[in-house]
Amino acid sequence: MNWLSFSHGAALCASLIVTIGAQNAFVLRQGIMRSHVGKIVALCALSDCILISAGVGGASVLMERYPVFVHVMLYVGLAYLAWFGINALRRAVRPGHAVMDADNGSAAPPAQRAMPIVLMTLAFTWLNPHVYLDTFLLVGTAGAREPEGARVAFAVGAMAVSCVWFIGLGYGARALAPLFRRANAWRVLDGAIGSMVLLLAVTQLR
Repeated sequence: MNWLSFSHGAALCASLIVTIGAQNAFVLRQGIMRSHVGKIVALCALSDCILISAGVGGASVLMERYPVFVHVMLYVGLAYLAWFGINALRRAVRPGHAVMDADNGSAAPPAQRAMPIVLMTLAFTWLNPHVYLDTFLLVGTAGAREPEGARVAFAVGAMAVSCVWFIGLGYGARALAPLFRRANAWRVLDGAIGSMVLLLAVTQLR
């Protein structure tokens, strides 16, 4: 194992992933609600590993050769982000969340079905323009600069950070549960998420 290249991949991935983007905000919210956290964390981490390995393996070159595909994915992703942001702002104005139980701190939201949550997780990952710009293109391009025998170590380092981040974000969000025993806390969270997601969609619009 080339530990220098491993550290390069880990550092780059950490600098890109540790931001509250649309995907991370979704994971955080579900973690606070304690709803299907294991499935969400596994899907996000696995998707990142696939994208990192594909990018480092040279798939980013295909994106450069097919710019129409890049633009199609970008606008589909932006449309989805706008839809999610508007819904989040609607929840902030007219909250429909359950309040955390003040006696035992357990969550009391209505049970969410697994399939819609899985589909939303996949959408936030694979329809998110930043996934392709950051995880796929930037990490892939940086990995391609590593010596040929060290690219696997670079990719493994990036994957390790991604897995640790999503596990920490999903399960660590439970520590925030006491803050969300009041509906106003959910309104603030949804307002912040909705505003951030819409701003992201607007700034990426070309």
